[in-house]
Amino acid sequence: MTYSLIWLPQVLRDAGLKVALVPGWETRGRAEMGEVLGVICHHTAGERHGNMPTLQLLVDGRSDLAGPLAQLGLGRDGTFYVIAAGRCNHAGAGIWMDVTNGNSNFIGIEAENTGGADDFPWPAVQLDAYRRGVAAILKFVGKPALACAAHREYARPAGRKHDPVFNMDDFRTAVGAILAGTAPPPVLIPAIEPAASRRPTIRRGDHGELITEVQRKLGVETTGTFGPKTEAAVREFQRTRGMVPDGIVGPKTWAALDLVP
Repeated sequence: MTYSLIWLPQVLRDAGLKVALVPGWETRGRAEMGEVLGVICHHTAGERHGNMPTLQLLVDGRSDLAGPLAQLGLGRDGTFYVIAAGRCNHAGAGIWMDVTNGNSNFIGIEAENTGGADDFPWPAVQLDAYRRGVAAILKFVGKPALACAAHREYARPAGRKHDPVFNMDDFRTAVGAILAGTAPPPVLIPAIEPAASRRPTIRRGDHGELITEVQRKLGVETTGTFGPKTEAAVREFQRTRGMVPDGIVGPKTWAALDLVP
């Protein structure tokens, strides 16, 4: 069953954010969502090293709590990993803006951070993406910045949770500025390489000889059409080289592909 939050990736991409789709995300969830009334912000309390080391845990869950544990994971480099399009076990008991069913009415974002002094301050690129991602979701569902809560603000009894460890008033002020159009725009992936070759950034849905070249280098069928199999191969190529696995061939990926015979 495909769940209703299939709009998440495009809403985030339209906001200029990096997006990586976790295989099976469209049909992953505990059940269908109710009306989306806001966002609950979390941090993973995971490992100190790595971009998104907690990703598989968010997909599978823990021994005491079945997954998925959030619709979105946010890596330290600002990439949003789309985990699930359905309801997730991320909120528990609580209340925010008179809403008491957080799992059904709030989208959960788990940002990679230990929650300790060893992982503070947060990377600027990650925190900026966090704000812009929340703003994009709230704009899509027609809600104000106040519809974004920290897990610690929502959770009951008070003090049950302490994530995320940054000032939520400042966070909501920044989200409000993005919603109002007064915040500076994000830095997007260049449309064309700055190098002499000036190859365009290509992605799923594109066609042509450059796609055939990429397919040849990645060892997939050379159809000249950038389909799902090519996108999956690009993501795997990016992962093995420590790059953002967004499935988009931009300047950094072109440079890495140039090293492939």
